[in-house]
Amino acid sequence: MPVTDHIRNKLSQVPHRPGIYLHKDRFGTVIYVGKARDLRKRVSQYFHPSRRMGWDLKFNALVEAIYDFDWHVVRNEPESLLLEGKLIKEFSPRFNIDFKDDKHFLLLKVNLQDPIPRFTLTRLRKEDGSVYFGPFAHSGSVRRALTLMRRKFHLRGCRPLTPTESDYKHCLYGNLKHCTAPCIGNVTRDQYLAQVHAGIEFLQGQTEELKLELEAEMKRAAIALEFEKAAQLRDALEDLKRTTQKTEKFERIPYKLPVAINPESDLRELARLLNLSQPPARIEGFDISNISGTFMVASMVSFWHGRPDRANYRRFKMKTVTEQNDFACMAETIRRRYSRLKREVFGTPVSPETPPTTPKEVPDLPCIAPISELQEGESASEHASEELNAPWVPKTPSQPKLPDLILIDGGKGQLHMACKELEKIGLSHIPIIGLAKENEEIYRPGIGNPLVPGLDNNAVKLLQRVRDESHRFANTYNAQLRLKKISESILDEFPGIGDARKQALLRKFGSIQRLRLATAEQISEVPGFGGKAALELKVFLEARRET
Repeated sequence: MPVTDHIRNKLSQVPHRPGIYLHKDRFGTVIYVGKARDLRKRVSQYFHPSRRMGWDLKFNALVEAIYDFDWHVVRNEPESLLLEGKLIKEFSPRFNIDFKDDKHFLLLKVNLQDPIPRFTLTRLRKEDGSVYFGPFAHSGSVRRALTLMRRKFHLRGCRPLTPTESDYKHCLYGNLKHCTAPCIGNVTRDQYLAQVHAGIEFLQGQTEELKLELEAEMKRAAIALEFEKAAQLRDALEDLKRTTQKTEKFERIPYKLPVAINPESDLRELARLLNLSQPPARIEGFDISNISGTFMVASMVSFWHGRPDRANYRRFKMKTVTEQNDFACMAETIRRRYSRLKREVFGTPVSPETPPTTPKEVPDLPCIAPISELQEGESASEHASEELNAPWVPKTPSQPKLPDLILIDGGKGQLHMACKELEKIGLSHIPIIGLAKENEEIYRPGIGNPLVPGLDNNAVKLLQRVRDESHRFANTYNAQLRLKKISESILDEFPGIGDARKQALLRKFGSIQRLRLATAEQISEVPGFGGKAALELKVFLEARRET
């Protein structure tokens, strides 16, 4: 696509500074995140005519998809690398390859409440009372700087939470005199804590003295023609500078789910397509997620005036469905969602005998023509009021209200089950459709042939955004449950533990993370765990602490 005036004007505002840039398509979706030493030069290259004539098909496809871009200035290259990785994980742009896994940059942490604190490497920041440093863009540098710091301040590097004399016999750090060995009483805990605090100050940037020592030693080695030693000292000095370099803490970038350039226009198009009397202000979308019948969950996302309304998202774990059955899962989800919503809106109990409520009986409900009342092929203009072209200002209602349109991810089967449940509840007047993924066909109740407006239709793109967001939300919840299950399975490795004792632990502490923070005395309060068993479990969990 040719370079637009909008792109050209924006390029003239990009500074010659290091930072990151985000390319977006016409829907506002972030499709590529990159970093640069010089933002102006780097971003301009994407729109240079000579680059567009290249053979790289992926690059050409990216440039063709760019409708807009943004940038964020940082202070140095490491900051740009950290922010680039953070944003790629957040947005998962389709043109990026690196940083899409769940691996994070390294952090350094130390827990001053441990009996003998130690500095360790981790990739996750937890609420465990530890002091954290980082993240660090260069993992090799921070590992070497940690080794240097341990030798400088004689800090321990062994793994046990509380080293004993028997551990010291085989301790390389103690035998090499890199550690003052507080485990055997060579120094008191207060003396060792002073060493730890010196290490903390070191990581906070108080390194001038050590830098001067390394520089002087490097120069002496060079004068003595000990070039290999001088090179090692030079590398150590560079590692030290990289590790203690100040980096900005980046908060969540204010990008949310992509919206269209003109959501109101898409809603008007959707109203015309579905023969609604006015644009649907509130759209609720549903999706089911499960893996081979396990962790069966559902999601409901809410869009207000074409924009995601995250405060009204909901998620469901199946209660009545015991085997893989997407139709039954959809029925349970619709029943639970709208039974509760009807109670909140009308304050009346819901039962199968509750008579259907028509739009005229609903107070303050937008007058929406039910899809089932419109004949297939009937002109939309006959039902679309002049409000279709009237602008409005989105304002989220303070009280719960029924949606103006329900979107089901699926075809006839899922739609049929949802319609049956709405009829039982007495809300069959709410417009509802199903969106099948293969060709984005739109299924409507009581009408055999689906609508196939085409992938370029703006109304279809709006429905795709709702469907894709419900799919993402359902899969995220499913993944959370699977990770929780995997985490809890660590207890299965503890010798002699059964389901009863494992459940007792989880009831007491709620999660493995909280159990790790508990003391042996607290664990011994759980039925089935005496003093010895509690101590063994504590040692077992510490041995599997992330390093």
